[in-house]
Amino acid sequence: MASSGNRPRRSGRPPARKSGAGSPKKAGGGRSGKSPSGSRAKAPAKKAPVVFDQRPDLIEDEPRVFRLGIVPGATVGRWVDTWKQRMPHVAIEIVELSAQAQEQAFADERIDAALVRLPLTDAGLQVIPLYEELPVVVASAESHLMAAEELDIADLAGEVVLTTHEDVLGPLDLPGTRPSTVQPLNTTQDAIATVAAGVGIVVVPMSLARLHHRKDAGYRVLRGGPRAPVGFAWPAARTTADVETFIGIIRGRTANSSR
Repeated sequence: MASSGNRPRRSGRPPARKSGAGSPKKAGGGRSGKSPSGSRAKAPAKKAPVVFDQRPDLIEDEPRVFRLGIVPGATVGRWVDTWKQRMPHVAIEIVELSAQAQEQAFADERIDAALVRLPLTDAGLQVIPLYEELPVVVASAESHLMAAEELDIADLAGEVVLTTHEDVLGPLDLPGTRPSTVQPLNTTQDAIATVAAGVGIVVVPMSLARLHHRKDAGYRVLRGGPRAPVGFAWPAARTTADVETFIGIIRGRTANSSR
């Protein structure tokens, strides 16, 4: 049996393991700048810069003109003001129209859209009804009719009703009134000037009575009389982005609203 003095001497710790290269492997992943696997750490990827599409066909602010027709009595002031704020690169041109020539203005392509008197006969026009005007009786300021706050059709018995070539209410059904013996007058303004002199009465939408107001004439609402509808119209075949923008303004959409 071998004596204990011939046994190999043992160390108190195991020998260090060697890496594949023959040197001890350091804890912590080796040299700084390398990952534990030995590969160099990658820097964070940079975001690609945002590139905006600047194709000419996508630019909507090129200068141009939007032609808006307006019949007498129609008011568009607040809509036009909003247009100028929202569409400064598109000039708005107001084209005055008579109710009798409003549809021809579309046919002649003089306007892009218009506030019109309804109804229309052209099936190629798109229409959005907007509001209805009350009918009023216009008479001399000295007429007994001005003593009332409002009038009924029966109150007009015996009165001579004048007509004009600009009539937008159509044939009036006013029992008890007398037809005029004179030819229709050219304009509403002519008719109001005539009744101011004490000759007959005329029935018109309230906006026209206000438009042609005179100190020697007055007007009263006619209860039960024919109303005068007003609408926004444009050719269906020419529904442009500008037309849609104006529709949005009329309907109260904000600048950020979708169409």
